[in-house]
Amino acid sequence: MKTVEAPFDHTGSTFDSFLEEEGILEDVQAVAIKRVIAWQLSEAMKAGKVSKKAMAERMGTSRSQLDRLLDPKNSAVNLETIAKAARAVGKRVRLEMVDAAWTNPAKRHGQR
Repeated sequence: MKTVEAPFDHTGSTFDSFLEEEGILEDVQAVAIKRVIAWQLSEAMKAGKVSKKAMAERMGTSRSQLDRLLDPKNSAVNLETIAKAARAVGKRVRLEMVDAAWTNPAKRHGQR
């Protein structure tokens, strides 16, 4: 006779806790933040009718550097470049640190 396993109880689980257990939470968050920044810059450029060529000139950089900044998959961008791009479209960058919502109390204290 075949036994049926009880389904896993996901009560209390969050997607963040899953990503943390997999060890990829920070990477996923970094990619998500970069995608939002790329989207916001693209939207600001459209609203201001700023071409890529004009944007690169305002930033004092190359079109290829701007393309890397606007590429949502490229997370290798530093804060100085993001700040330059924001200024070029009349914006500023606001960076904020918040308390982490730890899901694993042992990790909070450096334990594994």
